[in-house]
Amino acid sequence: MNPVSLISGLRASIGVGAYVAPNLTGRAFGLDPEGNPQASFLARLFAIRDLALAVGTLGSEGDARRRWLQLGLACDLGDAAAAYLARRDGSLPTPAAVMSGGTALAAVAVGVAALARPS
Repeated sequence: MNPVSLISGLRASIGVGAYVAPNLTGRAFGLDPEGNPQASFLARLFAIRDLALAVGTLGSEGDARRRWLQLGLACDLGDAAAAYLARRDGSLPTPAAVMSGGTALAAVAVGVAALARPS
């Protein structure tokens, strides 16, 4: 599978999951949605961002697609940094930080591969 399709498919899958079943998706990432009832709201905000990035990437070509991939890469780097900071300040348990941060870093790797691919 080419990296553009892979990153878009992953974004769409996580986005749909987080929007439709935010508590289940949160638990899969090691979070405690029952302990924080606002978590489902935040998950849905995150979900829409990922869905928009997937649709924007797949629905564009050339320089526009490259821009969508760059925006996704920026979001993924921000997500990895947020996981690190949340672990450092104690607001996120280590397993959740590793799962969230690791997923974000994997997305960075796929995003870089997609950007390196000729348009």
